[in-house]
Amino acid sequence: MGKKEDYWIEMSDYDFETALAMFETRRHLYVAFMCHQTIEKIIKAYWSKFSEEPPLKIHSLSRLAEKCGLYKHLSEEQLEFIDELEPLNIEARYPSYKERLLKSLSDEHCTKLLKQTNELRIWIKSKL
Repeated sequence: MGKKEDYWIEMSDYDFETALAMFETRRHLYVAFMCHQTIEKIIKAYWSKFSEEPPLKIHSLSRLAEKCGLYKHLSEEQLEFIDELEPLNIEARYPSYKERLLKSLSDEHCTKLLKQTNELRIWIKSKL
C-alpha cells in the first residue's frame, strides 16, 4: 500500500480504538461519532488508493463512497449501515440534536454500531 492510503488507514484504526475507549467509559455520543469517523477515514483510504486526487473534504459517507467508486461494491446491508451512520457526524456536534441522539444510544445500540463499523472497516481494508 502507498503512503497516501496508509495515513487514512492509521487514522481510521485510531478512531475505531477511540470509539472502543468511549464505549468503555459509556460516552455513547462519542461512540457514534467515532464510528462515523472510522468509516469516513477508511473510505478516504480507498479513495487515496484508487485516485490521484486527494479525497474531498466532506463528511458524507455515501457521497465519498460514490465519488471514489466504492459505492457500487457495497452490499445493501452495508449501504443501510452507511445511511444509519451518516447523520451521526452532524447530530453529535450540535446541541439541538444531542439530547435526542443520546436517548437512542443505549449500550446495546452502541455495541451494534461498533460491530458493524468494525465489519465494514475490515471489508474495505480487504479491498485495498
